[in-house]
Amino acid sequence: MTFHDPETSPRRAARAEAERRATAAITLPDGGPDAVEPPSRRNLRADSGPRLRAIPLLLRRRIAVAAIALVVVASGAVAIGAAVASGQTPATEPQAAAAIAGPPAVPAEGLPVPVIAEAPAPKSPCDDPAFTSALASGDDGATIAAIGGGEAFRSAVASGIAPCVSLADATRQWVVVNKQRPYDPANYRPNDLVMPNGVRALEDSALRQRAADALSKLVQAAEDAGAGEIGYLSAFRSYETQQKTYAARVAVGGVAEADKESARAGFSEHQSGLAVDIVPCSRSCGTLDDVGGSTQGAWVRDHAWEYGFITRYEQGRIDVTGYEPEPWHLRYIGPELAKAYRDGGYTTLEEFFGLPAAPTY
Repeated sequence: MTFHDPETSPRRAARAEAERRATAAITLPDGGPDAVEPPSRRNLRADSGPRLRAIPLLLRRRIAVAAIALVVVASGAVAIGAAVASGQTPATEPQAAAAIAGPPAVPAEGLPVPVIAEAPAPKSPCDDPAFTSALASGDDGATIAAIGGGEAFRSAVASGIAPCVSLADATRQWVVVNKQRPYDPANYRPNDLVMPNGVRALEDSALRQRAADALSKLVQAAEDAGAGEIGYLSAFRSYETQQKTYAARVAVGGVAEADKESARAGFSEHQSGLAVDIVPCSRSCGTLDDVGGSTQGAWVRDHAWEYGFITRYEQGRIDVTGYEPEPWHLRYIGPELAKAYRDGGYTTLEEFFGLPAAPTY
């Protein structure tokens, strides 16, 4: 029998040649391509320490892929460590994957733009036939009731959604007259002036019918409650009368002082027929200055709103009204609005209806 030496066998020689060609392109750190030789099935060179062993091409590719994966994992670990050190929450696996993959592709047509619907405008009471019909009738109480009460009326006017309501209309109980809001015409005079029944008047001065009736009820209620008698000094004053009243104040203290205590003609609430200056009475009546410290004055502060009156010029509001406090000066605005005025904690009609301050002419 003939034996072939494995080292010289043609099959072995062919395999060795194939391996040599597959690894011929690898360059070792200490030599060129010729420094690589195929491994022997029996042994490797004893002095191959710094040299790389010959590696098949498929195995080298797998090693390269594994090395890249290790680099990615190491980079992620460094990023997570940095986030923890800075107090941030490390990203979850999907977040880390998204960070590696980069931002998602945006379609060529761009992202859809969200459509935000505008809130519908508040409904105006001026579009309500029931409200406009009541307003046209001239019945102030019915008009306020048609919108839902005093606060609803105030809110609609102050917000501007009720342009059909005029705060300059002197025939309405909600009229606002101040140093920036004169009467039109300047010599306006109401046509329903009457003397209030059962009320002591220190001069011949009337009120509009609704205000006169309300004052009669207020005076009777105060007496029934034991607060004492309430009389009044002055109610309606015409344009001509106010001219004389203001001129007398100017003669005493000058224009600047007069403007703090008295209105100029055409700018006085007394001309509306809805304002009255009360005084405390017993056998005789006191002065305007006596109201603040009287039992009558205390009762009025607590209960006048129940009859439709407010104290028009409060303490500390000269910055809005332009007038020193007048606890005796009551202004009729009707029970519905007076309740809303009290409940809302208002101290001036300007703020009640959302109007600018008017401290000067």
